[in-house]
Amino acid sequence: MKKLVNAPRAVVREMLEGLVSLSPGQVLLEGESVVMRADAPSDVHARKVAVLSGGGSGHEPAHAGYVGAGMLDAAVAGDVFTSPSTDAVLAAIRAVAGPAGALLIVKNYTGDRLNFGLAAELARAEGIPVETVVVADDVSLHDTVEPARRRGIAGTVLVHKVAGAAAAAGAPLQDVLREATAAAEALGTMGVALGPCTVPAAGKPGFTLGEDEIELGLGIHGEQGVRRAPMQPADRLVDTLLTTIVEDRRISSGDRVVLMVNGLGGTPPMELAIVARHALAALRQGGIRVERAWSGTFLSALEMPGCSLTLLKVDDARLARLDAAADAPAWPGAGRIPDEPRMHRPPSAAASAPLAAEAPLPGMDPFRAAALRVADAFELSEARLTALDSAAGDGDLGISLVRGAEAIRALPGDVWTRPSRALTAIGNALRRGIGGSSGPFYATALLRAARRLAEGPADAAAWAEAFDLAVTAVSDLGGARPGDRTMLDALRPAAEAFAKAVREGQSARDAWTAAVRAAEAGEEATSQMQPRLGRASYLGARAVGVPDAGAAAVVVWMKALTPAIG
Repeated sequence: MKKLVNAPRAVVREMLEGLVSLSPGQVLLEGESVVMRADAPSDVHARKVAVLSGGGSGHEPAHAGYVGAGMLDAAVAGDVFTSPSTDAVLAAIRAVAGPAGALLIVKNYTGDRLNFGLAAELARAEGIPVETVVVADDVSLHDTVEPARRRGIAGTVLVHKVAGAAAAAGAPLQDVLREATAAAEALGTMGVALGPCTVPAAGKPGFTLGEDEIELGLGIHGEQGVRRAPMQPADRLVDTLLTTIVEDRRISSGDRVVLMVNGLGGTPPMELAIVARHALAALRQGGIRVERAWSGTFLSALEMPGCSLTLLKVDDARLARLDAAADAPAWPGAGRIPDEPRMHRPPSAAASAPLAAEAPLPGMDPFRAAALRVADAFELSEARLTALDSAAGDGDLGISLVRGAEAIRALPGDVWTRPSRALTAIGNALRRGIGGSSGPFYATALLRAARRLAEGPADAAAWAEAFDLAVTAVSDLGGARPGDRTMLDALRPAAEAFAKAVREGQSARDAWTAAVRAAEAGEEATSQMQPRLGRASYLGARAVGVPDAGAAAVVVWMKALTPAIG
């Protein structure tokens, strides 16, 4: 187990101390794992209805992250995935509640219901009015248990917001209870896990998944889901989750909802945004009006990779509660979204002058076929180039060259009339199609080579000079030299071998074969070089033993061109 903890038994207390150290509006209740508002009135008669929640830790930013004006007055933390004790809940009620009473928001797990329920009973015996709302929003269990026995998961955060806003507005306890209960009943949530999480005290994952497996309908305590399924594209997973929620909650065209895309702890914002993109589009396509939407990690399961989607039906009154100001650290804000995805269209640039029509020179059909073979070779080599680049770089070379392959294939037929014209078109296509460093390097090389070939007949000597100029262009642009462990360690010896063989009168095929051998030797040599440029240079000696991915890519396209030479 690798976690940034000191001792499994200390994680909750140390986490809470860290959270309140970062939040001026929060304090820890002495002797208890309870986070409460720092501005709670000392005069209990001045207090409005107090809203409390909590549960096991490991769901951060829930629950402490929602303690603040307009949301929770206190959050009670248990051990990881374990309900807090009755005494801790009772201590929290005593600390923040006054004659106006308190509302406890409880997720539908046995431990939480028992401990919060008993604490509520004890508080009532002390004269504190207490009500409880139970959240059971996990629609994945629709075929497994009756609605009242479903688990409470990420949708609970929206109940916090509705209840907190009602209490902040001065509503009496029964009205706060009514609004919170109605919100809980209008919620639907479903999640998908791409992998397990590890409870610190256990030291190992709660379950295992194959590389191509996912768990649909998981809970939030590291347990398995309702069913296991093969990995699917994000859009298909979103459709599965949304369909289940919409059908279970009987949401139909014309209904108004808010959407929450929740990460389970190990999902980056990039993936959550992809999920949100399709969820919004699918709901709109179904005629469902999305009034507000949030994407982020709101209620997690430690470091579990995956997400959940929540839909809550709204009307004007409930939407006003969600829009009301809140000063809790983890509440993301208003969640306002445009009615439709917006696309800025800049003023049209001056159209490029159309290429002059010209008849293709002899030999251009094989030239085009050779370029398409390079595109094929890039696609076939994607996995290997990705692996090499991941070992000593950022891992994007394989996919970058696949994009380059797509750009080559998309070129129109009128560019394949002479070598200089074709190379210019390929260079510009790669410039637009490939990000990172590969695009600029290859585009610069091809454009410089094209200028040389435009000066006269494209014989072997001209190609040799163009190759040399292209390699020099790469060196000039990036500042690399042979020996720096870059693509130049394959390019430079290849260009020199080709030029030497041409000067000696060898055939173009033999000269190119010599160039390929030199490039292969250069690629192999990079495996023993310590990188001095680029991301690989950050690894130093750790990069030794693996060939440079850029040099390997040079060998890929040079080999692909071999059948067309001669």
